[in-house]
Amino acid sequence: MKLLFIMLATVFALVACNTMEGFGKDVEKVGSKIEDKAKK
Repeated sequence: MKLLFIMLATVFALVACNTMEGFGKDVEKVGSKIEDKAKK
């Protein structure tokens, strides 16, 4: 039972990490677009 809990916790941590990475990339893209508009 303990091993199952550890495995599930690891899977959830990896999924959350990937989600945050994707969110960070989206924010970076929006920031780049704003920066490009400001330079024009």
